[in-house]
Amino acid sequence: MESRRGVIITHALLAIASIIAVYPLLSIVLLAVNPSAAPPQGFYIPTAISLTNFENAWVRGDFAHALLSSAIVTTSVVVLSVILSTLAGYALGVLRFPLQAAILGLFILGLVVPYEATVVPIYQTMKQIGLLGSYVSVILPCTAFSVALGTVWMRGYFGSLPTSLREAAAIDGANTVQILVWILAPMASPAIGTLATLLFLYTWNEFLLSLVLLAANPAAHTTPLALSFFAGSDYNTSPGNIAAAALMVAAPVLIAYVVTQRRFVSGLLGGALKE
Repeated sequence: MESRRGVIITHALLAIASIIAVYPLLSIVLLAVNPSAAPPQGFYIPTAISLTNFENAWVRGDFAHALLSSAIVTTSVVVLSVILSTLAGYALGVLRFPLQAAILGLFILGLVVPYEATVVPIYQTMKQIGLLGSYVSVILPCTAFSVALGTVWMRGYFGSLPTSLREAAAIDGANTVQILVWILAPMASPAIGTLATLLFLYTWNEFLLSLVLLAANPAAHTTPLALSFFAGSDYNTSPGNIAAAALMVAAPVLIAYVVTQRRFVSGLLGGALKE
């Protein structure tokens, strides 16, 4: 009886939590498809569905260019960060060389330094070297921040793998690079996939660096920056348009998470079990 009561209470709490989590998203969706220009009061289910708000937001906010900019920045950051993090994590987790602990400490320091404290130096540096307003000005610092996390992540995974795998490969004549490429990297694919998903979510939603480094170049605005300017523009006062724009910005993130959900969870669980 106690067990059954516990199950009922657990399911009830989960149902309440699900409603609380879904309610904001559902409200935005209903607002985006509402054909009425007047903002509804409270939770409102429209009597008709219209995509006019999406059309207005797409044209007025120039989200085609913003989505392309975010795709360029995010793809570049994820690819570069995963490659560099895998190499650095392998070196720090498997190989032995002088100053290894000090180098690891530098990567850990990159995780604890306040993100906001680096914005002004990054802005000054990009301005001096003539990269301000370009995609590279955002790709480079985002990659640097991501590599700090990725290196610590991949070091933990590679360090948890049995040494017998490397020893057997070395006996067969494989060198250090071949051991990584042909043996350890395929085994670490869940961890690499999880890292890529995390970096994608972080980079796609990155706003502060984009605001500081890309604000002067409208053609390079990413989706969070475009959404901010669109929502704050004087000519746009329709909450339906803003809701539609927010959904368009969030759609790639939701799609990426749904597609990679199983690999993402398995990578997290795999890392937890290995620890």
